[in-house]
Formats: sequence, structure tokens, C-alpha cells
Amino acid sequence: MADGKLRAAILVVSDTASKDPSSDRVADTLTATFAAEGSSSWEAPTIKIVPDNVLDIQRTICSWTDGPEWANLVLISGGTGFAVKDNTPEAVSPLIHRHAPGLVHGMLAASLKVTPFAMMSRPVAGVRDKSLLITLPGSPKGAKENLEAIIKLLPHACTQAAGADSRALHAGGVKKLEAEAGVAPNDPRSESQGQQHDHHHHHHHHGHSHAHGHVVPRAHTSPSERPQSNDPNAGPNRRYRSSPYPMLSVDEALKLVSQHTPDPVVVEVPVTTALVGSVIAEDVYAGEAVPAYRASIVDGYAVIAPDSAPAGPSTKGIFPVASITHANPGGALSPLEPGTVARITTGAPLPPNSNAVVMVEDTVLVSSTPDGQEEATIEILTGDIKPLENVREPGSDIPLGSKILRKGDLITSVGGEIGLLAATGTRTVKVYKKPCVGVLSTGDELVEHNDPSKLYGGQIRDSNRPSLLSCLASWGFPTVDLGIARDTPPGELENALRDALRGVGRAHNPVDVIVTTGGVSMGELDLLKPTIERSLGGTIHFGRVAMKPGKPTTFATVPFKPSASASAATATQQEREAKLIFSLPGNPASALVTLNLFVLPSLHKLMGLGQRQTAPGVAPALGLPLVSVVLAHAFPLDPKRTEYHRGIVSASQSDGRLYATSTGLEGVGQRSSRVGSLASANALLVLQPGSGTVEKGTLVEALLLGNIVSEV
Repeated sequence: MADGKLRAAILVVSDTASKDPSSDRVADTLTATFAAEGSSSWEAPTIKIVPDNVLDIQRTICSWTDGPEWANLVLISGGTGFAVKDNTPEAVSPLIHRHAPGLVHGMLAASLKVTPFAMMSRPVAGVRDKSLLITLPGSPKGAKENLEAIIKLLPHACTQAAGADSRALHAGGVKKLEAEAGVAPNDPRSESQGQQHDHHHHHHHHGHSHAHGHVVPRAHTSPSERPQSNDPNAGPNRRYRSSPYPMLSVDEALKLVSQHTPDPVVVEVPVTTALVGSVIAEDVYAGEAVPAYRASIVDGYAVIAPDSAPAGPSTKGIFPVASITHANPGGALSPLEPGTVARITTGAPLPPNSNAVVMVEDTVLVSSTPDGQEEATIEILTGDIKPLENVREPGSDIPLGSKILRKGDLITSVGGEIGLLAATGTRTVKVYKKPCVGVLSTGDELVEHNDPSKLYGGQIRDSNRPSLLSCLASWGFPTVDLGIARDTPPGELENALRDALRGVGRAHNPVDVIVTTGGVSMGELDLLKPTIERSLGGTIHFGRVAMKPGKPTTFATVPFKPSASASAATATQQEREAKLIFSLPGNPASALVTLNLFVLPSLHKLMGLGQRQTAPGVAPALGLPLVSVVLAHAFPLDPKRTEYHRGIVSASQSDGRLYATSTGLEGVGQRSSRVGSLASANALLVLQPGSGTVEKGTLVEALLLGNIVSEV
């Protein structure tokens, strides 16, 4: 940025204008808008015109966002309607790392004041690395109206996207930001609302990070001064009538989970297919070049091609076949003598002295050996063969010593990362250790799900443990089935937790994280919280969350001293380390929802996904991917708590948007005990608290549990 000004780029998408640039009026209109509205903030925009072609659009955008001279703002005008060739949203959306639905809403709202046909536009907006991408209509008037609706807010958005300290930017509150941007609130109550929004805004940007000016938390009370769970020894008449734990928002709870989840542990492992799902812990460099030798890229004949045909012998003519070279060389190759050729297969090394390969299609057989089994002479039909033609030079695919993987890269099941390591002869690699997760069910009423006995009394089959174990396994984490711990006799729950931490009993090795279900409410036999606090000396960081389902979700850390047989890596750490315990509600839907919402981000941090390189000041996204969806019907709202509604998200083939439907609203609906509400769900729809219903067509956030369904 020159003189503190922001860089803007304008991409005009038009078949007509790409052939005749003089026919375009959009670029001049937008440039004039920048000059009129933001001359003190923006440099003169860079302008380019491309046809309605997805690859041309994407290449241009990436050239403006991914290089060292990246643009703060990229405006893409045209191709956002419903015509067959209007494919700009489809080209831009895959490039966006973080979507910005608020800007889309602002532009549409402004356009709808002018014409109802604004509903026929399909804008998208979001951040790629440090650049803000926004699509605009193709008409000069529509593009100008959309840009004018948001241009005063764009300097602030671009500054944040570039990695500025968000806390410093928001230090004066929303009123200060409005004054600096020269915008006025639409509602006289906006001052109080703006302060609330400002508070939420900080959580949104910092909920998973310790940087950006946050002070390291320090407790101002001793453990004896803090409220604790029920004391089981006090008797029913001394039991609490309300929870001693404050009700936290989901953002506050996630922040505590991130804060108390330890940093990942580095281990060195052999390169095998077991690496899939692991995260690289340090940059990896090629120990061998690929290819390691000069190799043929076609089937044909190795030849000695002259540097300049007129000055030397031509490759055209009849030549004896001196040797045969296959792609599996078994020893040293004889040098090729001038005036001869060597038959060669794709991938085989060129004999010494040869420098090019003639395709077999450019030759004919002249004579065979006396036994008729091999070629004796062949005729090359062209004299245009140049040195290095049809040849891969050593290291042309992967140079020796080049960086092949970066710290934070994920080894995927696609196979590319494993292939790179294998091709370069990498035998071992340092990765972050995947955490081992133990799953424990609690309660006297539970019966193993495969117990052939008939249920009686208040018994129920334990469906939570198989559900949670299968979910964890699908994420690629090693798991331990810790079984069922009874509420009575006393001490069984404590012993089950201690055995899991020590790696005895069902747990052959100490687990890193314990996930329990049940026993976190207010009953006299809900013993998880008192066992963690009073028996194990743990700290409960939160015991209630303002969400539906999952309000009694509990997160705790327990001090643990490794045994004498611990590995050398563990022994070098502190004498006591913290083990994590997530105590989830016993209702099946609540358990699965909270596993996805709270446990998964912690496991992602433990396995090193938080070490990925992102734009400065932007923390890597952990946990479930977040998308925006359109509600396909009305949804009821909870008046006080954010609901994580189990839904099905499908992609419409007609307009390319994502639509969400509920897995059940009739009858019993989505109460937390209804495990069937998750049977077909692929998303959790985030419904903010409110009265009545949220209407059909509303845009809401959704956390994806699985693959998006394609709407036929």
C-alpha cells in the first residue's frame, strides 16, 4: 500500500467487452465511484476484462490475491444473473476462504430499494487470504449502486482482512467506527445494540486464539472460594437447587476449550499409509530429485540430436538399433555411439551421450534381426528433433532439496502428500501425535446395547457410547471403549476415570482425552462434576452452556503425573500435565451435538491443525466447517438459547444455493432425547434465540457434519 492507501482491482466479466474493450462502461463507473467516495483511502484501481469463462476469472483473481503484490479489494462485475453463461458466482465461491454474507445482504438491500429485480442477482463476497472479493452486477448502474452501498465500510473490512489488530481497531466501539467511516446508524437504539455487537465481535475473532492483545487469564480466587458441584456426602436435603456454574455462551465456552487444550506433541514416524490424517510438524525437503536421471516421456528411440540441424547431421534417416532401454534399468547403460539409436520406453533413463527421444510414431521399421525377433534398423522420418525433446531432466518434477511439504500440512487420503514423500525417498517424517480418546458411559440404568437380556424397570440400552466411538473413529482418532461406570457402588466412577488416565484396565495406554456421557445434571446421582473436582482434584472450566440441546455440557482439566514407564518425550515435560475431560449430557442428540461442537475443535488443536499457515492475524479454523444456508421452511426459535438444530443441507441445481430442512419438526420434534433427529442429519443449523419462528428463505449459518446432499 502506497502512502497507506488500499489497493483495489476491478475485473469485468464480459464476452463482448473482452473482444471490444471500448464497449465497457463498468470500469470507468466504478473508478469514478472510488474517486468520489474513497479517494483518500484507495489507490487508482487496476482493471482487466475477461470473457465469461470460469478459468479466466479464477486465474485473474488468484493473480491479484496470491502474489506478493496482492490487492486488498477485488471487485468482479458481470455474470451474476440467471443467464446460461452467468457463472461468476460459481467461479468465485470456491476461491473464498471465509464468506462475508453481511456485505451480500447490504448490497441486496440497497438494490431492492431501487427495483424488485435485484432479487435476480446472485452476489457472493468473502475473504481469500488477505484480499476481499466481491461480485457486482454487470450493468454500470447496478454495479455503482451495489458498490456505493458498502464502500464506506470497505476500508475497515480490508484492513481487518489484511491482519490488523482487531482489538485496537474496535477499541472505541461501534460508534467510533461509524464516525470514522462516515455512516449513520439506522436505529436510535443502535448505541446500546452496537456495544453488544462489539462485544460479540471480539469473541468472533478471538474465540480460538490467545494472541491479539489478550491478557493471559489469572485466577483471583482460591479453589476453596469458588463454587463447586454438589457434595454427594451432604445428603439430598443439602443438594443445590440451582447450578453453581455460570451460564456461558457457546463462544465463551469454545474460548475456554481452546485456552486449556495443550499444544500438540511432535513424534517421528515412518512414512506409511498410516500417516493419513496426520499433520506435518516441520517443513519437509526432498532428499532425492524426481526424476533422478534424464528420462524419456514417450515410447520411441533415444538419439543424439544436433544442436543446430543445418550445422550438423540430421536425425532423419536410417539408423541401426544399438540397444534397448526399459523403465526398470538393471545396471549401467552403454553409451550411445553416433549414428545409432536405442529403443526406449516411457520413464526409462536415456543412455549416456543421447540427448533426445524420437516418438515411435515418427519412425518405421526397416529391417529385423536374423531371428526375426528384434528390430535391426529403423528409419526416422523427421529431421526436426531438437536436443531435450521428449525428455525429462533430472529434478524437473521435484528438485533436490526443494520444500515438498510445509509445517501444518494435512496428510490427506487423496494420496498426493504420501506420494511426494515416497517419491523423494523420505523414510520418516515428524508429525503431531493424534490424541487418544476414551469414551465412558455413566449410570446404573444403562445396559450394553448388545445385551440379549430383556429390559426391565428403568433400564435403557447404551446407544451413546457406540455413537460417539463411531464418530471419533470416522474423524481418524484412536479410541478406547471405557465401558459403563455405575453410579453405585461409590467410587466406581472415580476408579474408571483414574484407570483411563493411567492406561490400565480397558485402556491399555493412557488416554489423552476422556469423553463421558450422563451424570452432569443436578440429581443426587449425577456424580461427574463432584468426582472431577473433589476426588481427582480437577478444575471445571464450565458446567453450563446457553445452547439447545446440551445445556449441562461440562469441560474440565485434571492434573496427571505420568508413570515411571512413560516415554522419554513425556518424561521431559512438566512433572504433572493436564488431561482433558468432556462430560457430555446423557441424552443421545445432546451428546452427539456437543461432541461435534466442543470436542472436535479441541482434538483438532491437539493433532496440530492449529499449526497451519494462514493470513497474518487469522487463526486456523478448527472444528466443523461453517457455511451459509437458506431455510427451506419456517423453524421455531427458542426464546433464550441458541439452538443447534439437526438439519439436512442440499445444493440446488437450479440456483446453486444451499438449502436446509429439518430432520423433524412434527410431533416430538427435536427434543434432546430423540437420537433419530441425527440419523440423517448432515448439518447443525445455528438458530439464534428469539420469539416465534424464523421464516422460510432466511439465511442462517450451518455447521456441516457430513457431505452436502445434491438436490435432484
